[in-house]
Amino acid sequence: MSTQISEIEQEQLIEKLEIFKIHGRDKRGRKILRIIGKFFPARFLSLDVLKKYLEEKIFPRLGRKPFAVLYVHTGVQRSENFPGISALRAIYDAIPVNVRDNLQEVYFLHPGLQSRLFLATCGRFLFSGGLYGKLRYISRVDYLWEHVRRNEIEMPEFVYDHDDDLEYRPMMDYGQESDHARIFAGAAVDSSVSSFSMRCIS
Repeated sequence: MSTQISEIEQEQLIEKLEIFKIHGRDKRGRKILRIIGKFFPARFLSLDVLKKYLEEKIFPRLGRKPFAVLYVHTGVQRSENFPGISALRAIYDAIPVNVRDNLQEVYFLHPGLQSRLFLATCGRFLFSGGLYGKLRYISRVDYLWEHVRRNEIEMPEFVYDHDDDLEYRPMMDYGQESDHARIFAGAAVDSSVSSFSMRCIS
């Protein structure tokens, strides 16, 4: 993450984009901290400003009761809105112990193959306090409603659009097909060109 705008502008950007929003509850009655990964402006935020924002605006509002996180990974691209592994670790380490202890579940919507592989191999080492064991991968929005109260959570339209893409092209779940925009109608039915993943160059 790098800073190209002032600290005040960074804080205003976080507020405007609603990257972090506490609203709704899961089926067990716990508050939900919703995080929209696609909205995260990694190129413009400094780690210090982000930690300060969380400490002042988010952690106090969670209170001292158990809560859950809904992380929406839909549309996250490494070059645009992914802060990096070291930044994620620093953010996690900055969470106060009492807040970390109250985190009961992390609902990870639309994780993708690379995310699953990374967390499966490195998650236990990067995140202490048993966070890895609290992860619940959710591959479709419809499955989310098994855990979260549907009428209390707002989702951006692109999340539902991605769900539609996954229904139309289920191999995207496994990295066997690109998740980049593509015109389906133009492909020949008897085409010998196989689908392949472009995730590695995104």
